[in-house]
Amino acid sequence: MANVHDFKATTIDGEEKSLGDFAGKTLLLVNVASECGLTPQYKGLEELHRKYKGRGFSVVGFPCNQFAGQEPGSDEEIKSFCESRFDVTFPLFSKIDVNGDERHPLYAHLTGEETTPDGPGDVKWNFAKFLVDKNGNVVARFDPAAEPTDKVVTKAIEEAL
Repeated sequence: MANVHDFKATTIDGEEKSLGDFAGKTLLLVNVASECGLTPQYKGLEELHRKYKGRGFSVVGFPCNQFAGQEPGSDEEIKSFCESRFDVTFPLFSKIDVNGDERHPLYAHLTGEETTPDGPGDVKWNFAKFLVDKNGNVVARFDPAAEPTDKVVTKAIEEAL
């Protein structure tokens, strides 16, 4: 049975990377956007990343322009925006589709998993969050509106660590 570690994606710097490189880490995979009402969540995502990275945790961002064209920039522009506006240090990947015919295989896997509190199916909007355990299994999914530092999210992260 496939897990997150079986997939590859292109980093925001253009290098192919196996998600197997994250084996042994708990991950929060998030489809991000720079021009969304939820964009301020970058602050909370970076806060989580810094708080838990010493315990084997990483936020991983996947820019996506499928929701009202809210991520129109190039990879270079996205990276610059994230670093200058939110001091993002967590890994970012190249822009991908998370729904539809061109959906990245990773997101085909993520959206097909039985998850709570948000269930399987297409990503609803920017900043949907998938929690992945150290073995690459999806253990929780959170609605885009869920703040990264919400107690429900941090409790799930702590349990997965």
